[in-house]
Amino acid sequence: MTPRILVALLMTLFAFAPALAQNPVEITADQTVMDDAKREVIFNGDVIVVHPTVTVWAPKVIATYGEGGTSDIETFVATGGNVRLKTKDQDATGSHAVYTPGDQLLRLTGDVTVTNASGTVNASELVVNLATNVSTFTSTGGGRVTGVFTSQ
Repeated sequence: MTPRILVALLMTLFAFAPALAQNPVEITADQTVMDDAKREVIFNGDVIVVHPTVTVWAPKVIATYGEGGTSDIETFVATGGNVRLKTKDQDATGSHAVYTPGDQLLRLTGDVTVTNASGTVNASELVVNLATNVSTFTSTGGGRVTGVFTSQ
């Protein structure tokens, strides 16, 4: 994979909306493996992804792209049991995160905790529809979604 293609991939990893696609993305990891045959880039070891609107920390991040090349991101997966996503207003942790640009869904699973100025929510899974800005928390295995909120 040429450096130009890698730069294009890195710039589109967090293209949650067309307006954000032009923003730079910085990714650091202990190791990066690019596999054109599989159409994926794997970042291993203390991965940090910095985008102007979100920072992601994970032991491993995998980006897969379609036939359109690196501008055709199909999935962005952060995994390894200790995944953190932080925005200006919220901090979320879980075991596994998957973003699929095609349907604009971000799924965070595995002991999910989301904290912001108004409180904390705990669940097994969080699904955020970035197109509609609707967040759905669910719990599995007989557990319940819990929240502690602070009145403003």
